[in-house]
Amino acid sequence: MTININLKELWNEQSTVIPDQKEILEKADNFRKKNLRKLVLTNILLLLTSAFIGFIWYYYQPEMITTKLGIVIVILAMIIFLCCYNLMIPELKKSDYSLSSSEYLKKLLGLKEKQKFLQTTMLNIYFIMLSAGIALYMYEYASRMKMLWTIFTYGLTFLWIAINWFYFRPKSIKKQDKAINELIDKFGNLSNQLYKEDQ
Repeated sequence: MTININLKELWNEQSTVIPDQKEILEKADNFRKKNLRKLVLTNILLLLTSAFIGFIWYYYQPEMITTKLGIVIVILAMIIFLCCYNLMIPELKKSDYSLSSSEYLKKLLGLKEKQKFLQTTMLNIYFIMLSAGIALYMYEYASRMKMLWTIFTYGLTFLWIAINWFYFRPKSIKKQDKAINELIDKFGNLSNQLYKEDQ
């Protein structure tokens, strides 16, 4: 048996049946707004970073092909990541409370699937391209240094990348997963509760 419950009607008519409906809808709306703001901020930051890197290329006129290739790879990594990240925009647009609880749950599960793709495949590609681009970019300048300073410079750069990869990335993923899993659980419980009421 398929249950098709309209969340807006539920809000207006049955506040006694589902006491935490307002909280669930507020959490869903806050989640959507927070992720939309994060998406916009990421777009702005990565586009500004790409423009700044392009300006460095133009202003300093690197001589070696490795430096130019490094710049291209870094900018390409950012553009590819943004293109995939921006696929989440339709999922994060204004909430439609006329959806049934099961439809809203499906929407959240679709969002979680896209989020997982970004957290795994796309972040892996992004970090690999970024690391390769930085290594190539630095080669021209590191080749002019003494060996000890070259090792120190590359070591420090890749230590920072490793800290981001092994500490900040998993922490961010865990936080994102927790937020969406809480919403999925709440909408799942809402659907189950309504199904039992209908029995």
